[in-house]
Amino acid sequence: MRKLVLLVCMVLVSLGAADLSAGVIPSFDSPSGQIGFHPITNEISFFQNNEDNGANRGQTIQIVSINNFKLLTSFNFEFTGDFNFGYTWGLKRDHYIELSIVKPLNSLISLNVQRVISTFEPESINQFGIRVCL
Repeated sequence: MRKLVLLVCMVLVSLGAADLSAGVIPSFDSPSGQIGFHPITNEISFFQNNEDNGANRGQTIQIVSINNFKLLTSFNFEFTGDFNFGYTWGLKRDHYIELSIVKPLNSLISLNVQRVISTFEPESINQFGIRVCL
């Protein structure tokens, strides 16, 4: 997915539609203002997990990607993934992934549609909700 985003950004840069001052993944807006992409945060974290007594609980790779898209209307696409290796509650590997589409209604309230995929649940879960930003 990241390669696809970078390919699209490279094409937009070559067309002169992107602003490279924003960072590694550039923002862009179409000349018509109907299509756009603005990265909010894209990060990868690596963790060594230990119990209070110092026992090894394995490692975690956490990926957080929140980007704003505009396709006639503006919305955020959010990806959060925790991938654990080594030891987690007796398992050798587990994961927890959230895929969300968030539509801001105003500066305080957004609608949220979310898909949760994890080894903790036998099937994926769909969530619908209201997000309040304080």
